[in-house]
Amino acid sequence: MVAVFSGFALGDMPQLQQMGFGLAVAVLLDATIVRSVLVPASMQMLGSWNWYFPGFLEWLPKIHVEGHRVEEPTVEQEMLPVAAGAR
Repeated sequence: MVAVFSGFALGDMPQLQQMGFGLAVAVLLDATIVRSVLVPASMQMLGSWNWYFPGFLEWLPKIHVEGHRVEEPTVEQEMLPVAAGAR
């Protein structure tokens, strides 16, 4: 992205030069300083608070990226008799 925006900065139109230079600098600062210095440092300082989930958001659906591990019943469990009224 820095290369593309720098290409805009090397053009002939002053508006695109300004936009290209500004965006190239912004992306470069974001990629180097923010994402490689500030975010890891703040995550280290926050520790487990980094993953805090407020109680008032419990109504949100619980989505698991890796999914739940579903235990399939074994042959022995399938053959067990079901007690009356267990379902």
